[in-house]
Amino acid sequence: MTEMIADTLALPGFVWVLAVTMVAGVVYGFAGFGAALVYMPIATAFVPVEMAIAAFGVTALASLVSVVPRAWGQADRPNVVLMIVVATLALPLGIAILRLNDVTTMRWAVLAVTTLTLVALVLGWRYKAVPTRTARVSVAAATGVVGGATGLVGPIMVLFQLSGQEGVARARANTLVFLTVTGLLTVPLMAMQGLLTVEAVVLGLLLIVPYGIASRVGQALFDPGRQVLYRRVAYVIIAVAIIMGLPVFGG
Repeated sequence: MTEMIADTLALPGFVWVLAVTMVAGVVYGFAGFGAALVYMPIATAFVPVEMAIAAFGVTALASLVSVVPRAWGQADRPNVVLMIVVATLALPLGIAILRLNDVTTMRWAVLAVTTLTLVALVLGWRYKAVPTRTARVSVAAATGVVGGATGLVGPIMVLFQLSGQEGVARARANTLVFLTVTGLLTVPLMAMQGLLTVEAVVLGLLLIVPYGIASRVGQALFDPGRQVLYRRVAYVIIAVAIIMGLPVFGG
């Protein structure tokens, strides 16, 4: 085990993966979304997509302690649980897509999903109607497929929550609980399809504490009365991550 830890610490780009994980944690605790959007474009420049996804899923354990307890009390629990169940059922299809595609294709897919999500959020799309159960199920299913294939569990869910009329605190809580639980559930589903490696688990375990601390820092910075500020900060960090994660820069 000690040798595996040493090998993981010696991975090319480990310092960058650690740094982006901490930035992702701050963004996640602060905005309630954006962790994978920040993490995946850069992490996949240094490690295989499936390893990055699995490792990040393991780090979600930290969120169960650092940010989920408070968010659970503010969330729309029945609807969030429904969406988690549906997304989890759809995840295997997305993971199968990941398993059958090459690394470069999946990295471009990660960046495409990230960019489209960012553009939609910046444009400030909103819907006025109260979402039906059918709408929630459809959103959750799409989220599961995209999440399993690219590691970005959040884009569709984030857009769905931030485009609605719910208050900032509840929308943030719904998203945060959903992303944490589905992120964790991705790990055993990847194991069932042979995509979970010991190396990915070790990497995730090494990132748990830094990510947990960073997410608590982000949570402490959150102020529901300053929603414009927290949206803008998250957008800027995500945009930088997209540029730095372009496959043309290596990997």
